Amino acid sequence: MMASLSRVLAVLMKEFIQMRRDRLTFAMMIGIPLVQLLLFGYAINTDPRHLPTLVELGDDGPAVRAIIRAMETSAYFDIQGMIAPGEADEILRTNGTTFILVVPPNFERDLLRGEQPDILLDVDASDPVAAGAGAGAFPQIINRALSQYGGTGPPANPVIHRRYNPAGETAMNIVPGLLGIILTMTMAMMTSMALTKEAERGTLETLLATPTRPLEVMAGKIAPYVLVGAMQVILMLLAARYLFGVPFLGGAGAFIIAVALFILVNLSLGFLFSTLARTQMQAMQMTFFVFLPSILLSGFMFPFAGMPGWARFLGEMIPTTHFIRAVRSIMLKGADMADVWPSLWPLMITFAVIATLALTRYRRTLD
Repeated sequence: MMASLSRVLAVLMKEFIQMRRDRLTFAMMIGIPLVQLLLFGYAINTDPRHLPTLVELGDDGPAVRAIIRAMETSAYFDIQGMIAPGEADEILRTNGTTFILVVPPNFERDLLRGEQPDILLDVDASDPVAAGAGAGAFPQIINRALSQYGGTGPPANPVIHRRYNPAGETAMNIVPGLLGIILTMTMAMMTSMALTKEAERGTLETLLATPTRPLEVMAGKIAPYVLVGAMQVILMLLAARYLFGVPFLGGAGAFIIAVALFILVNLSLGFLFSTLARTQMQAMQMTFFVFLPSILLSGFMFPFAGMPGWARFLGEMIPTTHFIRAVRSIMLKGADMADVWPSLWPLMITFAVIATLALTRYRRTLD
């Protein structure tokens, strides 16, 4: 039997009409490739430059100033200021500085005497990709800056102290971040698809007809998934410790609070998606539209410090960014509640905003 061109065209027109009616799916088909193109083309940088650097100045003089100028000229380091002796540990643990140059006392005197004094570069190596290039270039930068002091050997002895991940193992950085990615994916998707499935089957209409308040519905719907998220976290921690050797050095209380907040954020986001999507497919598409930036802009796969300013601005608006910072600080750096508070309060605000939007949208569906 010969195929009919008119019937093929009729089916083709029907599909275009259906695509036009399903505007959300059509927008995702166009939007997701566009987002990927922009992010991979402009935001992703695996060779970060101008990383934040502080200087602990135990001595000052022409040689030290030459070293600082050479580090700035190299483009790997962005000298942002001076710190007092003894502050390096706390600063590396809490404020996002990648490098700290430590100039010991009497450095200039020992250099002039030809004693090859040590000069230390403290490195936050929890992200080995971000810190690797600058740390690797540091000895050459020192030798070039002090070339006029050369003798039979190098004028100074560059010492690189890699903190929190001395071996530069990728698993130390990826595995804690993976906890945030998995929770983002599963919590938002499971909640949105479960509620959308009820709407497709008509069982949600019965619930909407009851006097149950929106807050009660939301609490009842997301509560079971809090337990599921807790089980995922436990399994991930066991795997991180016994399969990959990732330590847990920080406070358990801060970790539990961070995880609880992040789970609530993603569950409320899933609840919001369920009030916007008409089908499970739309709910899944919404989840992926959030999931993709969470992978690319949160610092999970690519160094956050290497992104342009506009990408970092967008990344700061993503809950996964703050959660990954908190978890890495707790597990690898021994951070406590006070140290990760700058990452926790954005999660609190995000949860309040998303939950409010979800409850407001749910009330509209009661009309």
